[in-house]
Amino acid sequence: MTLDNKGEPDRIPRSLARAAALPRPFGWGLDWQALDWRGWLERCLSHEIAQRRLFPWLAVCFGLGIVLFFQADEPSLWAPLAALSICGAAAIRMRRRLFALSTCLALAAIFAGFSAGVIRTRNVAAPVLSRMIIAPVSGFIEAVEEREEGKRVLLRVTSLQGVGDGERPERVRASIRKAGDLAAGQFITGTARLLPPPQPAWPGGYDFARDAYYKGIGAVGSFTGAVRRIEPPTSPDWSLKLAAYVDEARNALTQRIASAIGGAAGGVGAALVTGKRGLIGEPTNDVLRSAGIYHIVSISGLHMVLAAGTFFWLVRALLALSPDLALRWPVKKIAAIAAMIGATAYCIFSGSDVATQRSLVMTLVMFGAILADRPALSMRNLSIAAILVLAREPEALLGPSFQMSFGAVAAMMTLVPLLQWRREEGAHATLIDKTMSWAGRSAFGLMTTTLVASLATAPFAAYHFQTLNPYGLIGNALALPLVSLVVMPAAVLGVLAYPFGLDAPVWMLMGVAVEKVLGVSAWVGGFSGSTIVVPALGMSALALLSLGLLVLTIPASPLRWLALFPAGVGLAFAVAPERYDIYVDRDGAGAAIRNERGELTLVGKPSGFVTEQWLRAGGDGRSADDASLKQAAQCDMQGCVVQTGARRVVAFVQEFSAFEEDCRRAAIVITRLDAPETCRAAVVLDRRRLTERGATAIRMGLEEFEIHSVKKGREVRPWTVRESASPANAAKSSAQERQRPARPVPEQDIPEDEISSGERD
Repeated sequence: MTLDNKGEPDRIPRSLARAAALPRPFGWGLDWQALDWRGWLERCLSHEIAQRRLFPWLAVCFGLGIVLFFQADEPSLWAPLAALSICGAAAIRMRRRLFALSTCLALAAIFAGFSAGVIRTRNVAAPVLSRMIIAPVSGFIEAVEEREEGKRVLLRVTSLQGVGDGERPERVRASIRKAGDLAAGQFITGTARLLPPPQPAWPGGYDFARDAYYKGIGAVGSFTGAVRRIEPPTSPDWSLKLAAYVDEARNALTQRIASAIGGAAGGVGAALVTGKRGLIGEPTNDVLRSAGIYHIVSISGLHMVLAAGTFFWLVRALLALSPDLALRWPVKKIAAIAAMIGATAYCIFSGSDVATQRSLVMTLVMFGAILADRPALSMRNLSIAAILVLAREPEALLGPSFQMSFGAVAAMMTLVPLLQWRREEGAHATLIDKTMSWAGRSAFGLMTTTLVASLATAPFAAYHFQTLNPYGLIGNALALPLVSLVVMPAAVLGVLAYPFGLDAPVWMLMGVAVEKVLGVSAWVGGFSGSTIVVPALGMSALALLSLGLLVLTIPASPLRWLALFPAGVGLAFAVAPERYDIYVDRDGAGAAIRNERGELTLVGKPSGFVTEQWLRAGGDGRSADDASLKQAAQCDMQGCVVQTGARRVVAFVQEFSAFEEDCRRAAIVITRLDAPETCRAAVVLDRRRLTERGATAIRMGLEEFEIHSVKKGREVRPWTVRESASPANAAKSSAQERQRPARPVPEQDIPEDEISSGERD
């Protein structure tokens, strides 16, 4: 500071003061020290508490505990229960301190989720077939699904030749080409070719073995000969009788609807009502997927809401016709009870699949809120539904159905109200004005809900299915009005008219609407780029995007803007994924290797489904039977060699005599044989290593290799089949391989329809 001649401070003109402030870096006219970050955070937290938005985070912590359980190796039950008890007692002790109470409750929820995973896994524990077997099998049919090429049955096994009681699966799912008039509840016998439920085709891929384990299925396959119906050795229990009765009723209605409508629309219409999708041909499935509306054929949230909503509206409208009832009775609550009963009956009749049960729980919670005079659609109710669903089926957290349904609902509850179109109508508005206004609001609401749901579910679709449908907004906007206003009300009316035999005209009316839906799907699916194959998202990208969705939807305060950070980082990871360079099958039957041009080259003979999984994971849109998949490989009877982009050689060995040359020149050797100990390749994946590791994927760096496998060493999972091979047996197997004549690697015989249908569920 300077002084003038009178001893007073020398004042700097305002213009000069501005110039003096400009050079300060990153100033932008803001005094960052003056910002009250602590006060802003306290105000946001106070608003969250006032809006009761801390409770939904308990559901998040519960899910985090389940995630930790699936990362554990043979966890005990007493440890998480003891930790849960300690955290619960600490929460009671600290109930007057908000931060301590919240911390204790969050930890208690984590341990509760971990405990739920342990309890569920122990409750469903059942033997899993350890090897491929062809043997006579007998059992009760629990369910039958009609398919274009025959039938697929779920068999409760009573005897399996060559397998002891402690190793015999409780249930197997097998296909029958000439099934005749087989029905649920019958006792059958026949020779079947059964395999263990296959594990993922690549690390991070769809785990059919885990899903089958939690469904009680210990083997899959097909009957190889005639299947005979015989008298059962014992009488079936009540659960089997109930399951058989429900399945028979579903099959009868499925056939009636499909016959009344006919064609592809008949199979789709039947699936919309009964949940039986076996009559839908694969071309029709592809059309629905390309249009982004495949979700309509899975009995889940959309169907449950429409069915329960139809019951709710009908009962409330009928009761409102009587002035006395409308004035003296709680019509809305009576209608809610009727909707809950109707939704439960619909869930049982449609087969009580996993997705249907989750939708039922959520629907019951919403209508229960009406009975308690609470808002039906609230984040708290959604959290309660999520906790109940995960407590009953913790494994659902890892599947696309749970992630996409709850993610879409949370996003719509949060964002759609912000995008609503509000228009004030004048007092003298005509009927035409009101009608146009209503139509405009309805169309705009449908577009916004579809857009929000599509954006919210896109990360999960990219992770699980490696596909995006950019025109799904158009497909849903055109198809969902028909489904909501015509198809589902007709379905409810048809089911009510079915016992009277007056349902045929209703199914025909529904068939007309379904035909229009298929027409819309074909039109949208015909657009260029209707289905985009993207590389599989990494786990870090999915976790960050999921965290961004949670932070965006749960808070009611400006804290939701913090979602930009994890969502932005996750999006950056998603647009530049680290793709694998080599995919190796679980038993070495084949591999996909990225060649010099950066494209995947197929060697060996893996199954078509496994090849499809590799291509989608790598972002390759080619089909499994594309001839270009094998053009870059140099093959003979002894094996194949592929040159990679880093000038490294990858050898696929089919005969023992090829090891000497390939182990000398190749950086990576892949084989379903037992490689000799003298093989000096940098990476050797032979029968022993693949048995221990399962399907394996490799990223090749400049100087090192990054290897990922489905099974991490000696870990033990209940649904993981481990084959034990002694050194003596291994040496004997190697000697046998040396003596065998040259032959190509046989193609795997994996029931692809089993896996693909389970993945889309």
